[in-house]
Amino acid sequence: MPNALLPPYRGAIGEGLVHNPLERFDPMAVTVRFAPSPTGLLHVGNARVALINWLFAKAHGGYFMLRYDDTDLARSTKEFEDGIGRDLAWLGLEWDKKAWQSKRLDKYQAAADKLKADGRLYACWESPDELDYKRKRQLARGLPPVYDRAGLHVSATDLAKYQEEGRTPHWRFKLDHKDIRWDDLARGDSHVNCASLSDPVLIRADGTFLYTLPSVVDDIEFGITHIIRGEDHVTNSAPQIQIFHALGGEAPAFAHLPLLTDISGAGLSKRLGSLSLADLREQGIEPMAVNSLLAKLGTSDAIELRDSLERLVDEFDIGHFSRATPKFDPAELAHLNTKMLHTLTFDQVAPRLAALGLEAAGAGFWDAVKANLNSLADAAQWWPVIAGPITPVVEDSGFLAQAADVLPEGAWDVTTWGTWTNAVKQATGRKGRELFHPLRLALTGRENGPELKLLLPLIGRDKVLARLSGQAA
Repeated sequence: MPNALLPPYRGAIGEGLVHNPLERFDPMAVTVRFAPSPTGLLHVGNARVALINWLFAKAHGGYFMLRYDDTDLARSTKEFEDGIGRDLAWLGLEWDKKAWQSKRLDKYQAAADKLKADGRLYACWESPDELDYKRKRQLARGLPPVYDRAGLHVSATDLAKYQEEGRTPHWRFKLDHKDIRWDDLARGDSHVNCASLSDPVLIRADGTFLYTLPSVVDDIEFGITHIIRGEDHVTNSAPQIQIFHALGGEAPAFAHLPLLTDISGAGLSKRLGSLSLADLREQGIEPMAVNSLLAKLGTSDAIELRDSLERLVDEFDIGHFSRATPKFDPAELAHLNTKMLHTLTFDQVAPRLAALGLEAAGAGFWDAVKANLNSLADAAQWWPVIAGPITPVVEDSGFLAQAADVLPEGAWDVTTWGTWTNAVKQATGRKGRELFHPLRLALTGRENGPELKLLLPLIGRDKVLARLSGQAA
């Protein structure tokens, strides 16, 4: 249930927010946000954060917001934005609200103006090279590389000099040098001593906003009650809590989860496309296989296939996440994906089979082949076995001729294979592999594959006779 100490929804649906007009925020409802920057492909680590936020919201009867953190206009693209939407929709993570930070710059400027007026946002005139020199000197003296707040003590002479040089300032938030504590839903009692941190830069020298200020402004206005994200943001949380308070807001609850890595322990990068959702989709991975794995990685729950997001919602408990680093194993995903395919009905896959060019494939074909698929796309390789033509592999033409002589007449069904092979066994004296393997090679051209009792009625008597005689059919 929502924490009574968390901030209520603060109201105004500002410009840049798109929402379903049939739904409204409950002022006391849990509200979370997934806030990707559209500067690359979503990978499984991003998807895990989105999924956990979505499950948390739905488990508490709350709302899931998609917010594009697209203030980096140089690297944000419509292509990546559309890709994020496709990826979330593919996983089934529908959003209740959507916003773009690039459409809300006036909100952030108003917040910056307030912080300046209150003396919490101050101008700093150092160039990047000068800041780097300061950091190196501090490190050389064994000191932490914390900004020295020189921007608070710029003389009129220096200010005139900087302006004459054409410099523009960057702007830092003046931290209160105190310990900031919070009860983290994933890490427990957490704290950061802000005296050990540099005053964070909120506005670059070119006038653009860094992530921190827009994020806090949006979280206040859109009534975000819980921020669930990676543990790489733990240190950022303390300054953000101070900014919440400086803007007259209350900080949401936080949950900082260990970051997902690949199987080797290396980090994931959306700019490199590491394990991207687009690639997984292209490989034919089923979305519920991805959800089933990502929802349980790093928890005490068993990693097993779940057939719906609703089941994952029913099972969700953020307290089940541990502090251990979760690793994404593609082999584990492949295993779940195979199991997922085996559970799908023909009606569930018919449109996708048609998209593969298998419009003529029916329920019988799907039931015959699905147990042999690693991805849905693999179904296409089995269709020629049914529709032809294939070139049979003939090991013993005499044996195949004997088999053809006892081929049953009339209508065929799943019992025909057993009836026929018993007759072949009686006629030839063969059994086991010597009986079945040559028939499989002749009928399918493959060493292994789906059960022949299911394939035989689909192939049909005419094609079977042709293949037994060595003809392509």
